[in-house]
Amino acid sequence: MMNKIKYRKNLRLPAILFLSLPVLCLIFSWNGLPEPLFDAPLSTVILDRDGGLLGASIAQDEQWRFPGNAEVPGKFARAITCYEDRRFFHHPGVDPFAVLRAMWLNIRMGRIVSGASTITMQVIRLSRQGRPRTFQEKLTEMMMAFRLEAAMGKKEILGLYASYAPFGGNVVGIQSAAWRYFGRGPDKLSWAETAMLAVLPNNPALIHPGKNRKELRRKRNRLLDRMRQHGIIDALSCDLAKQEPLPPKPHPIPMLAPHLLSRIMYGGSRSLPSLTHPAASEARSRIRTTLIKNIQVRADEIIRRHHRGLSGNGIHNAAALILDVESGNVIAYVGNVSDFIRPEHGNHVDIITAPRSTGSILKPMLYAGMMNAGELLPTQLVPDIPTRMGGFAPENYSRTFQGAVPAHKALARSLNVPAVRLLHSYGVDRFYALLKTLGMTTLHRPAQDYGLSLILGGAEGNLWDITGIYAGMARCVNDASQGIVPNRSAFFPPRYLIRPQADSRTGENAISSYADDPLGAGACWLSLQAMLEVTRPDEESAWRDFSSSRKIAWKTGTSYGLRDAWAVGITPRYAAGVWVGNADGEGRPGLTGISAAAPVLFELFGLLDVRGWFDCPEADLSEVAVCAKSGYRVGPHCAKRKMARVTPAGLRSEGCPYCRIIHCDSDLTRRVHSECERVAEIRAEKWFVLPPGMEWFYKRKHSDYRPLPPYREDCLESIPGFDTASLTLICPGKSGLIYVPMELDGNRGRTVFEAAHRNPRTTVFWHLDNRYLGKTRDIHQMEIAPEPGRHTLTLVDENGDRLERRFTVLAKGH
Repeated sequence: MMNKIKYRKNLRLPAILFLSLPVLCLIFSWNGLPEPLFDAPLSTVILDRDGGLLGASIAQDEQWRFPGNAEVPGKFARAITCYEDRRFFHHPGVDPFAVLRAMWLNIRMGRIVSGASTITMQVIRLSRQGRPRTFQEKLTEMMMAFRLEAAMGKKEILGLYASYAPFGGNVVGIQSAAWRYFGRGPDKLSWAETAMLAVLPNNPALIHPGKNRKELRRKRNRLLDRMRQHGIIDALSCDLAKQEPLPPKPHPIPMLAPHLLSRIMYGGSRSLPSLTHPAASEARSRIRTTLIKNIQVRADEIIRRHHRGLSGNGIHNAAALILDVESGNVIAYVGNVSDFIRPEHGNHVDIITAPRSTGSILKPMLYAGMMNAGELLPTQLVPDIPTRMGGFAPENYSRTFQGAVPAHKALARSLNVPAVRLLHSYGVDRFYALLKTLGMTTLHRPAQDYGLSLILGGAEGNLWDITGIYAGMARCVNDASQGIVPNRSAFFPPRYLIRPQADSRTGENAISSYADDPLGAGACWLSLQAMLEVTRPDEESAWRDFSSSRKIAWKTGTSYGLRDAWAVGITPRYAAGVWVGNADGEGRPGLTGISAAAPVLFELFGLLDVRGWFDCPEADLSEVAVCAKSGYRVGPHCAKRKMARVTPAGLRSEGCPYCRIIHCDSDLTRRVHSECERVAEIRAEKWFVLPPGMEWFYKRKHSDYRPLPPYREDCLESIPGFDTASLTLICPGKSGLIYVPMELDGNRGRTVFEAAHRNPRTTVFWHLDNRYLGKTRDIHQMEIAPEPGRHTLTLVDENGDRLERRFTVLAKGH
């Protein structure tokens, strides 16, 4: 009797539930679904341009919950519906047959053993987490399931289930589960792996490592058998799938671009989809980038490999950026050495966006700017002599001077003194404005604060801006040589987000109109040609000897104190930038652009298809005759000339200032004039004459340089007062002996050397033992502290007159 009463009691609840469905449906149809249905925090996921996973962050609630994906892999869709809801594609959200079956099972067992939940109902339950499992809650789930079916398609509902179902531990959703347990995407899983994931949402604790392994395998295999019975897989596939082992332990989520992931999460919100997007949360959490996965992986490997060698010298950080020139898209983004195990070295810092001392990396922009303005020709000699401007005395890295060097060679050799003198001529304010127009965003101080050091590393720059500017120079040349006239500037920032609807030249990336481009194609091409001549490191140094050699225009930079090493390279298709150093700014011996950054740069270009070279933008260049000696536009007294390409503004540049007419005797060994030589015997010669300060160093490097011949002695006496020996040394005297006393502090004292010139306002250049000391004007005195022993003092005035005297400094006791 008691069993009969209990039977009726157990039957009552399911019967009421089933018979009241139409009425409850009518009641609950007035209630809408929550918007959004799921508001749980999501992991931020970044993908490469083809949708490959580059990395992901854990969600704010410490769950691996990837953004939803409407496309559920076919294998998982068939496995999960076979396991959870075989009539999923046919019922309206609640399966009547499942309800009847559940009623029958519950009656037979005398207790509730089945709730008849469909996948749609489980989606509702997942969205209402924390609700108690009561009869009223079950009714609510059913009614909301009807509502969900009316609002969404079956694939969308299945996508929600696959995205928010628990898969054990802190893993939520099929996407994160596939990567955590098998190390690859769900679309690449086998039938055995898919079946294992399909049984987990029903009992997520089964995945616990070291526990429940037999039960998990049993459930997986039972599902495989069921799929074989329903014709989803054949018998052979079923047998082979059962032989596959379970995953031993979870895999780490790939972190192929961790610094870009951090940039997107914490600094890139302006570039992410708008919150008004229908799927705003998912769209802002699933970011498709422009990166190419295989190049990103190999670039990171290159950085890691070089880091292992550099770390032995206490150099712990490096970064690399590769851009597609045409689009400005980022192909590889290695923000630092991906070594988070040792955070004391600042590996978490994204160096690509960090302002660092630029070293010489900005020199090509100055050369291009001056050539664009017609203030410099690529062949033009620029002074390379000891220089002091105020308290600033730049030196070349080699600590030597060339005297004078063609501008394109000064750029290729990265000579500091010519660069400073050119910046002084161009103007710091103008160059500062040019850099900002080109896209340099890190110049936060006034131009006067940087001064002339702006060209030698006194400015702060980052790899993002600088590589983007170099890419802009290449883009400018490509456009002009191909006859392309874009609507917007060739100079715009790089971009790392896929935006099919946006044109990088007309969208938010563009920074100026094409008509106002800061640099012309001709100036950029001439700069790239000069950078092609930069000497390459190690095995790349003989690149011209091989027919398969790759043409790459490139430039290095090294900051003061050996703290930052830069290298940037350009081809018509790609631009790559490398930085090497320490994030904390510690300098290290050997930390130079050529030794530390350049080898990384050329190995990165080994990943790319580097073919061809820039076509000459003929419409933006003109050929002009220049002096074969000075490189200036040919003047009336230039003996030899050659043709050179210059920018349109270069056609207005000044003529050669160094070639002039002199009068010599018949064998060209002495200068003469009409008072000491018959006019018929005088030969007028075109002579290349550099100013004394430049000549002093230039002739040591150029054996073919011919100094001005001296006047013949009778020519000095033929006209009263005509004497070119206008330079006289007062001290030291002709005896040549000097004693320099010691100071009270024990240091060697200094003595004042003095000279006289017929015209005191003439500049006199002083040299001691072939070492330049400085120059004087008006009062020709120089304070010197020579060591004991023999020395040679040489004076040269601005007219080329020269005086040399040997003297001896006596040691103590003589």
